[in-house]
Formats: sequence, C-alpha cells, structure tokens
Amino acid sequence: MRCAVLFLLAVVAMAEPADQCRVEQRHGKLSAARGCYATLTRSSDPFAQGEGFLGLRQYEEANQAFREADKKHPNSAVVKTAWGRVYAEHAQPGDAAKLFEEAIESDRNYAPAYLGLARVLAEGFDKNALDLAHHALQLDPKLAEAHELLAYMALEDSDGQLAAEEAHKALENSTEALDGMAVLASIDWLNGKSGNAWIERILQIDPAYGEAYATGAHFFVINRRYEEGIRLYRKALDLDGELWGARSQLGINLMRIGQEQAAKAELERCFDAHFRDAQTVNALRLLDTLDQYQTFSADNAELVLNKKEAGLLQPYIQPELQRAIATYERKYKMKLPGAVRLEVFPNHDDFVVRTLGLPGQGGLLGVTFGNVVAMDSPSARPPGEFNWASTMWHELSHVYVLSATSHLVPRWFTEGVAVHEEGAASPEWGNRLTPEIVVALKGKKLLPVLQLDRGFVRPEYENQVLVSYYQAGKICDYITQKWGDDAILGMIHSYAGRKTTAQAIEENLHLSPEAFDQEFNAWLREKTAPTVEHLDQWRTGVRTAQQDLKAGKKEEAIREGRQALDNFPDYSGSQGAYQLVAQAYLDSGDKLRAAEELERYRDFGGTSVETLKKLARLEGELKKEKQAVHTLEELNYIYPEEADNHQRLGDLLFGSGSPEGAAREYRAVIALQPENVAESHFNLARALKAAHKTEEAKDQVLVALEAAPDFKHAQQL
Repeated sequence: MRCAVLFLLAVVAMAEPADQCRVEQRHGKLSAARGCYATLTRSSDPFAQGEGFLGLRQYEEANQAFREADKKHPNSAVVKTAWGRVYAEHAQPGDAAKLFEEAIESDRNYAPAYLGLARVLAEGFDKNALDLAHHALQLDPKLAEAHELLAYMALEDSDGQLAAEEAHKALENSTEALDGMAVLASIDWLNGKSGNAWIERILQIDPAYGEAYATGAHFFVINRRYEEGIRLYRKALDLDGELWGARSQLGINLMRIGQEQAAKAELERCFDAHFRDAQTVNALRLLDTLDQYQTFSADNAELVLNKKEAGLLQPYIQPELQRAIATYERKYKMKLPGAVRLEVFPNHDDFVVRTLGLPGQGGLLGVTFGNVVAMDSPSARPPGEFNWASTMWHELSHVYVLSATSHLVPRWFTEGVAVHEEGAASPEWGNRLTPEIVVALKGKKLLPVLQLDRGFVRPEYENQVLVSYYQAGKICDYITQKWGDDAILGMIHSYAGRKTTAQAIEENLHLSPEAFDQEFNAWLREKTAPTVEHLDQWRTGVRTAQQDLKAGKKEEAIREGRQALDNFPDYSGSQGAYQLVAQAYLDSGDKLRAAEELERYRDFGGTSVETLKKLARLEGELKKEKQAVHTLEELNYIYPEEADNHQRLGDLLFGSGSPEGAAREYRAVIALQPENVAESHFNLARALKAAHKTEEAKDQVLVALEAAPDFKHAQQL
C-alpha cells in the first residue's frame, strides 16, 4: 500500500513541472514562458527536462529526456503520454500513437492518454477518434480538451450545431478553452460573419495564440476555400512565426493554387527549421521537378504535362479539355474568372503530394483546388485502372460549381454533380453499381441527405466513401430526371447565397429534406431492387459459369453467365460475367455473339485494356469497322500507351475517310517511339497529304527517307 502511495505521489509530481510555464504561455507571455521552460531543461529530473525541451520545441532533446524518464518510470502513463506529445507535435503520428497506446496499457484509467490517441487518429479522419474522446470524458468529465476535440471533429463533419455545443461544454469546464473558442470563431468565419467576438476573446487571453487562426484556416481548406485558408494561415504566422505546421500548410496550399515560388519559400523555411514532416519534404521534392513539365496555353486553359509524355497526351487531353469547358460554360451559364490549369502527373506519388491533408482520399484519381486541377496520367496507374477523360470531366465540374458558389457548397453536392456530369458526358462513364454498393443498399446504409457529408469525411464502414459517391451521384441523376438541369443550377445559386442544404432543397425542389429522402430512396430502390434481391444468385451464377467454362461445358457456362448478367447487368468489373460469356461463345466458334457481349461490357463502363483489345480485334475480323473505331477510341480514354492500338485506329480512320483523325493516331505511334521509324512517319505523311496538309506531309516523308533512304513508298509519295 505504501509503495502504491509513493508511486502515486511521484506521478502527481511528474504532472506538475510545466504547469506554470503553460500558464505564462497561455496568456501570451512568451518570453516568460521560454524562461520557465529553459529552467526546466536544467532540472535533474528527466521528465521535467522533457517538458522544458518540449515547451521550447526542441524535439530531439525532448525525445531523449523522455526516453530517460521512461527508463526511470517504465510503467508511467504520464511519462508515455507526455513523450507521445513530442512525436504528435513533430508530425510523427505513428510513433505518437504507439506511445499513447502504451500509456493506456500502463493505466486504463488515464484520460489524457485516450485524448492523445484520439487527437492523432482525428488527424487521419479516423472514426475511432470519436470513441476515444468520449471515453476520455467518461474517465474525466471535466476534461475540457476532450470537448474541444469533439467540437473540432463535429465541424469537420459539417455539423456546426454539435460543434458549437461541444465547444460551449469545454468553456463550461474551462473559461480559457482557447481551442473551443477557435472552433466557435471558425463557425463564424465559415458563415461569413463580419465581426468575430470569439477571436477577440481568444487574443485577450493570449495575444500570441496563432493556433486559433490556423484552426480557422484548416476548416476553410477542408471546405475547399483555399484563398481564405491561406489568409488565415498568414494571420496565424503573424502572431507566432514558429507555428511550423501552419507554415507548412501555408506552403502546401500556395502550391495547390499554383503559386509555386511562394510555396517553396515557406516550405524551405520549415525544412531549415527542422520541421520535416512527410508533406513538407514531399512537396519540396515535387517543386524541384517542375522543370520537367511543359505548359500548353489556350485562351481559357493551361495544360501542364510532363515533357516525356507531352507529345503523346497533348493531342488527346487538350481538345477534351476545351470540349468540357465549352460544355460547362453553356450548362452552368457562366465563364470562369480565370484560366483553368490542368496538371497531369505520370508519377502517382507526385500526384498524391498535391492531395495530402484532405479527407476521403481512397482511390483518388484527381483533385480540384479552385481553378487548378491535378490528376494522374494514364501512365501513373496500371493499365485499365481508370479513365482519364472521365476523371477530367469530374474535376472540371468541381471548378465550375466551386466558382459559382464561391466555394460555399457541401462536399456531397459538388461530388454528386461531378459524378452526374461524368455520365452526362458519355454513357460509358456513368455511375455504376458495384458489389460493395449493392451490399450497402441491401443493408440500408445510405445516409440522409442532410448527413451525407459524413460519408465522405469520416466513413464509419469499409467502402462508405465509394457508397457516398454513388449515392450523391444518383441524387443528382434523380433531381435532373424529375426537375431538370435548372434545378441543379438553382441549388448552386442557393448555396451561393449561403443557404443550407435543407433550404436549397426546399427552394428548388419544393420538398422537405425528409420527404426528398423518402422519394429518392423509393426511386433508387425501384432501379436497383432486381440486383439487390439477386446479389447472392449473381455471385453463385458467376462462380458456376467459371466452373462450367473451365470444365468445357460451354452451353452451361453461357446459360449461367447470361442469368448472372440479367441479375447484375451494371457490373463490368474483373469478377463479372461479360468476359466469361464472351469466352464461352468464342470457344463455341461464335465470334459475333462474343463481340456483342464484349460490346455490352464496353458500354457498361468496362475498362480492362486486354478485354477491349480483344473486342477491337473481333470487330475487325467481323468487318464491324465503326464499332472497332468506337472501341479503340474508348481505349484512348483508358490507356493510350500502346502503339499497336493507335496504329490500328489510324488505319481504320484513314480507310474510312477521316485523315485528320488518322494523323492524330499516327502521331501517337511516333510519340511512343516505334521500332519501324520510317513506316510510322510515312503513314503520318499519307494521312497529312489526304488532309491537304502538303507541307507537313513533305516534312514527314523526308524524316521517313532519312531513316530508310531506299523506302520506295516514301520515295513515290
């Protein structure tokens, strides 16, 4: 018993050394606080030393001191929690989480350890952070910091009412709950209030509390209001120039809106100060590669491509970019205030650097920052993994909706409109059911429209982000089907007027949100019921068809596969039945029906490069030239990296009297550095001559003859 009491006294003593320093710091007396922390670093107690070095942001020294404290008190939750804060502040969340977990193992009733782990998980938008914060409050109902974290997370979920409630609970427990007040200030900023009493109150307590402005900047950024976020990050740094996390975010967001030189200056300051988290370092690496890119400018757009693939991609992406801009100008009845900048990255890791810090990034292909769009190149991902044109149309929709609303739009709506616009641009790019979505529909896991943002920001089950994209897109499909495109435009105008989702629905659809949910769910059930009801039969049918095909039972495989397709025609993924049925027809010698099945696969959004190549070959053999052109053009949207596909499409277009299209394809062959250089340039020369571009044709003939002086066809041309 005596030993337990002595240990408890030691823990209490450990918890106190920096309290006075924190009081000085909290009231803006930074010089006094630094002196206080410096005194602690000279203590004989390694725990006190660690608190001192941490207060001075000398993280390496703090880490070593807490390591010694942990050796002295190996089972102390207090030491492990304080040590975890070192890694949390130094942007090493994995190490921080490990120490907080060890602290919890040491003392299951130590609330600050749960709070520390909750904070780390909250940075990654992990739903478990909510449970941990609530558990910390169960252990210590007066823990104001836990209410502050819950307020912060609620506002990330776009629940301003709950955020305000939690912030006020924090203030009930501590009149100096600065982070709670920062959330309340952020609510006012997001709602466009001109004055802000909360920031004034914060600065009265701590005139140097730049973290309050950094909090507001964070909420502007996750709501895609980058310019306003940058402004508040600058204000944060005006108050405290050593907020390195805020400075890093300032640099990253400057980079996102295309201000690369200013971004690099801020990020280099972080690096020189030894703040070298993954975002900072990766962003600097990306900025160092910009000389490898080439910019193609038009009146209303800039296309940025890596020089090594610009020759291949520019003839495809630039016209598609212009087509999308023209379409959206008509549809949204507006012109953008400046040029769109589309950046295409052949290295997926470089693209990821542009997107770090945003929620719901699973499988992300493109991202929009105001008028700047970044996306993967087809070469950045395995063949067939995505459709670059569909992604571009999706992201450009964001550009227009965000611009039209001054970024005052909930995430679900802008994502839903973008998904809807993909299908409007091409039926092959439509919003498709997948088995994961069907499971969610079967489990009635769709969210009410007023809560749909949560599905993007803090998913509660696997694949919820995917399900939320599908639901949001179908909502916009439903709106346009029942009320027309003008209803979508009306909702955009409502959001621009700072209306809530409930108000936007009531103003434009003349329904309450609850009535809208009811009608939409009934509409969606009618469309999806056959697939939802027969999901198990579909799975069994596909499996049986696979077994039959493997056993050589072609007729049975066709019958089972066709039944599976009737149950789930929308699915064109790798585990579907289209390829199975087509192969069974091929094995039976029926090329025509095999081609018809694969054409349905293509039209339902199938993206397997090998499957589409097989289809194009079949269509060629069957003299279905128009369908073969369609298939090969769809391949250009999915994976334009194979010369043979361009060669075949060029030949088909040339033979059908489309020499300009053929020239585009032959140029693509040349950009992919073919083995037969002379023949490739000769083919391009033929197409250019047929397109009445004689001088260009002559140039290509000369290149062909330089490569093969005895090439008779080139000599004749």
